[in-house]
Amino acid sequence: MEDASIGWIAAIIIGGVAGWLAERFMKSEMGLLMNIILGIVGAFIANLILGLVGVTLAGWLGYLIAGFIGACILIAVARAFRR
Repeated sequence: MEDASIGWIAAIIIGGVAGWLAERFMKSEMGLLMNIILGIVGAFIANLILGLVGVTLAGWLGYLIAGFIGACILIAVARAFRR
C-alpha cells in the first residue's frame, strides 16, 4: 500500500488473493471480506517487520508476498489467542 503504483482497488484485489492463499496454506475457513482484511493488514505488518531487518518489497508481487506472510502471521496469532 505504500507504493504509489498500487491503488486502493489493486490493494483490495491483491489483499484478497494474499488472504485467500494464506487461508488455504494455514487451513482455516474465513470469508471473502476477512481474506481481504487479512491480506491488506498482513501486508502492512509484514512490511513493518521486514523493514526492521532491511528487506523492502515493492510492486504488485512484493505486496502479494508481504500480504501472504502477514496474513499467515495474523492467522497464527488468532489461533494462539483462541486456545
